[in-house]
Amino acid sequence: MNSTMIKKLNSLSDLAKLKFEGLAPDLEETVVSDTEFISQHLEAHFSKKGRAGKVVTLIKGFEGDNKSLKSLAKILKQTVNTGGTVKNGEILIQGNYRDQIIEKLEQMGHNVKRIGG
Repeated sequence: MNSTMIKKLNSLSDLAKLKFEGLAPDLEETVVSDTEFISQHLEAHFSKKGRAGKVVTLIKGFEGDNKSLKSLAKILKQTVNTGGTVKNGEILIQGNYRDQIIEKLEQMGHNVKRIGG
């Protein structure tokens, strides 16, 4: 390293004087709107089997590419403010939020069948 490149910062004003070259702002993510999905017949389950007693809401029956499935999962997770994932073509949402998720999916134009308990 060049000794002229190393400069000790002694105050916040020194930090404010730093110039960064070649940096560009982050590209904004494109948000998928609710209307970009084709109406589908989906199933809403809840399960705790094999999950150490933790309850998850499962959305099954989505037909489409993985990118669309992940976009739908993101919308649903944001709807109930919780975590989740996409596995084996299914959306797993942490917690029993079936009613809120069914309501959101129906607002988006999907036909949703409530399965189990």
